[in-house]
Parts: sequence; structure tokens; C-alpha cells
Amino acid sequence: MKVTSLPIEGLKIIQPVIFEDERGYFFESYNEEKFFEAGIKEHFVQDNQSKSNKGVLRGLHFQEPPYAQGKLVRVINGAVLDVAVDIRKNSPTYGQHFLIELTETNKTMFYIPPGFAHGFLTLIDNTVFSYKCTELYNNKSEKTILWNDKDIDIHWNFDNPTLSAKDKIGIPFSQYISLF
Repeated sequence: MKVTSLPIEGLKIIQPVIFEDERGYFFESYNEEKFFEAGIKEHFVQDNQSKSNKGVLRGLHFQEPPYAQGKLVRVINGAVLDVAVDIRKNSPTYGQHFLIELTETNKTMFYIPPGFAHGFLTLIDNTVFSYKCTELYNNKSEKTILWNDKDIDIHWNFDNPTLSAKDKIGIPFSQYISLF
């Protein structure tokens, strides 16, 4: 596996070693020892999976401390634009984001540590998105920042995505008081 650190501290792109032949393919999607060696020392406690049609946008979600979650995300079927926004108040990259395309073809994984808001936009119908979390879901600590916040300025390149009720009423980034 190849792990690439990004300009926003803590974010990592993981490219698994893929074994392909006439039968199909095989790869390790998670190996605790290898991830620890790569600097991802989190213990994952919950796996989640969603299926969405093209144009569904989920996010920008996060949980505040002490329930903050790190996430290891990947696409099983389809494709997404995946984004992480740094919400760590003392970070030199506070308010900056990183956007990456994850697909069933590239099999790229994206590690997002606690202290980031996360979201994704599905690019293909029947996209199956999987993520491992370092903390259990806690609805009382969950927050949502507006997906189209002008201060963050994420270029989703998609007009009128399908949003949940909570994603439609996320808070503006300028009103968020970070606990990280």
C-alpha cells in the first residue's frame, strides 16, 4: 500500500496494492499493522455504508469532542467527490479543504482524522460508499456545516444536489465555534 500525506496535516491518501487476473481482483482494504506503520494509529470501532444515486450530497458532517470521529473512506461501487474541511481552530490550514475523486476503479481510500468536517457528492447512480469510524455515532455531538458555504468555497461542479433536511440547514462556517 502507498500512503501519501497531504498539505493539510493529518489527511492521507491510501492506494492499496491490487492483485488482478481473469477472475477479478483482490486487495486489503484495511490492515491495522500496515496502517499503524503508515502513521494512522487510530482504532476503528464502527463501519458504515451508504448507497446513493447520482447528485446526492451528504455533508459537511462531523462530531464534536469527546465524540470526534476519524474516518477511513472508500467507494465500493460508483464514484464520489469527497471533501474534508479542516475545523481545528489552531491549525495553520483552518478552514481549508481538500477534494478528491474516489471511484470503484481507482480503489483509492482517504483517511480523515478527527477535527475535520466531511462530505461527498455522488457522481454515478447506485454509488456505494463505505467508511470506518474511530468513534461511535453520537447524534448529540453531530454538527453540519453548509455544503455550499462561501467562506469554504468548495467547487462541487454540480447544480442542485439532492440534500437531506439536516444538510439543507447546516450552519455557516463563520458561525461555527470550533471545539477542536
